[in-house]
Amino acid sequence: MADMGRHGMAMAMAPAAAGGAGRRKRYMHMTFYWGKNSEILFTGWPGASGGMYALALAAVFALAVLLEFLGSPRVQESSSLGSRRRRATAAAVHAVRVGLAYLLMLALMSFNVGVLLAAVAGHAAGFLAFRAGLCGGGYKKGELAPAACC
Repeated sequence: MADMGRHGMAMAMAPAAAGGAGRRKRYMHMTFYWGKNSEILFTGWPGASGGMYALALAAVFALAVLLEFLGSPRVQESSSLGSRRRRATAAAVHAVRVGLAYLLMLALMSFNVGVLLAAVAGHAAGFLAFRAGLCGGGYKKGELAPAACC
């Protein structure tokens, strides 16, 4: 009754009594798996192509780096509290950061190990570049970096 579809998603036949008459329903993986045949964020993307899968992993990596940049001291200090305009800018940056964080979380819910590794590597690279001071603007000695989710 269940087989693996072309995207690696578990498929099941819909019962005829429910009006399915042989249509297939697509179900997401509920355990971690390794493979390029996955769906990340959008139906049919990246598909079964290895090149598109690599592009999807690069996009997840870049999204994680961007999240670390938006949480870096450089961005936080430039929009620190002060005038109304700066507070509005800080709120907008925060809203974008939270929205992108939720988007990354949804990508991770594909349960693809490659996506997980790309996200972790992106966060590590972004932390190293923007928060640890490799690209300047890191935290001072003894100062703790805030958690990525807060």
